[in-house]
Amino acid sequence: MFQIITDNGADLPKDWMVENEVGCIYLSTILDGEVIAGKDKDLSAEDFYNMLSEGAKPSTSQVNPEQAKGYFTEHIDEADEFLYIGLSSGLSGTVGSVRAGVAEVLETYPDKKIEVVDSLTGSLGEGLAVWYAVKMRNEGKSFDETVKWLNDNIQHFVLAITVDNLFDLWRGGRVSRTSAVIGSLASVKPYLIVNEEGKLVVPKKLRGRKKALAYLVEAFEMHKGIEFDGNKDMLMICHGNVADDADYVRQLLEEKFGYKNFIMSNVGPMIGTHTGASLVVLAFLGDSRY
Repeated sequence: MFQIITDNGADLPKDWMVENEVGCIYLSTILDGEVIAGKDKDLSAEDFYNMLSEGAKPSTSQVNPEQAKGYFTEHIDEADEFLYIGLSSGLSGTVGSVRAGVAEVLETYPDKKIEVVDSLTGSLGEGLAVWYAVKMRNEGKSFDETVKWLNDNIQHFVLAITVDNLFDLWRGGRVSRTSAVIGSLASVKPYLIVNEEGKLVVPKKLRGRKKALAYLVEAFEMHKGIEFDGNKDMLMICHGNVADDADYVRQLLEEKFGYKNFIMSNVGPMIGTHTGASLVVLAFLGDSRY
């Protein structure tokens, strides 16, 4: 059986990853020169977002080639085939670093197979790609079949995103301070997506939090695709530290479409550093990202 690996940019629940034997390569969250979250450094979402509310200004650090090489070297005897699904190259250089590290590993272990898939998305969009890879592995699909399906369908992993606090996006370097000030005064709530190039963009702006949350469900309805089956396919919802808002989106999806197959999680420190506590994300398999 082949191994599936992702990174902590996927925001998948740790218990789900353990249960489904999914490995993880960690990007680091850094505060005052010290790693506060990452490999061997666990930090709860509640504690992290409390730190942000108290004025902490962390940063993040991508995986480097040596770290990637170290991970695969450490686990190389556990399987003959490894599939790594990584955070968008449009958001981080981690996929490039992993590819460089893997190239060195394969020089030493030429009989092994290691494939690196750029998810061109992040958070639970990346997590959803991992979920489908696990599903295919559990169904007995081969390593090559799984890799091909992911590469063929990578543009169908759709994220619908909103935040309540524009200043969190400004602090995370995603919008200008002027936009944050003007938008906040006008109660503007951005609708964000990760586009085909794997970059975060704002295609729409709404007035009011409830409208923005409801629009995530509208986006799902517009883009879910005719083949979506709510009885077997997966919807994923995550949030920074706004559980009630995430649950509101889940309730709308249940009431409008009857879907009940969900994974709910928190956005971890790595993504949350750039988005803040008010982030709500809906991830699904759709016909397009726009």
